[in-house]
Amino acid sequence: MPGTIETIRRVLLAILMVGLVGTATELLLLKHDEEAIQLIPLVLIAIAFVAIAWHTLDQGGASLRTFQTIMVLFVIAGPLGIYLHYRANVEFQREVDPSIAGRALILKALTAKTPPALAPGSMSQLGVIGLAYAYRYPLRRRSSGTTARAGVRPGATGEKL
Repeated sequence: MPGTIETIRRVLLAILMVGLVGTATELLLLKHDEEAIQLIPLVLIAIAFVAIAWHTLDQGGASLRTFQTIMVLFVIAGPLGIYLHYRANVEFQREVDPSIAGRALILKALTAKTPPALAPGSMSQLGVIGLAYAYRYPLRRRSSGTTARAGVRPGATGEKL
């Protein structure tokens, strides 16, 4: 029977997977692939699925670090996407009304329906969920006699050869 922490990890991973599937589905339905920069979230999601599969099968340090790195990229992708959506909205609002400026422009850009300025924040949320899953993750020890720490040769940590 799994302990409380293991159950929490499983729930976090399930939430992450549902979020990844939902976000990818929404992006594809919205045709969020017309420009190369729009592929960033889709590529990150695809890589995340590969990393999750690898970590599920391996549960070693390399797969965990890879997963954590990808989740950090998700956290970074959120503000980047918010900036790009906001910038596109500002440009559109200035085309529609060249006299718009200041607070009115900011509010129009933030509340525009297409592209939704704050929607990319969900990428950061998914990244934080993934990082919470990986926090203090217990690494499986290798039975082949190698150490669990990457880059350490046998004998370097004091174990008998």
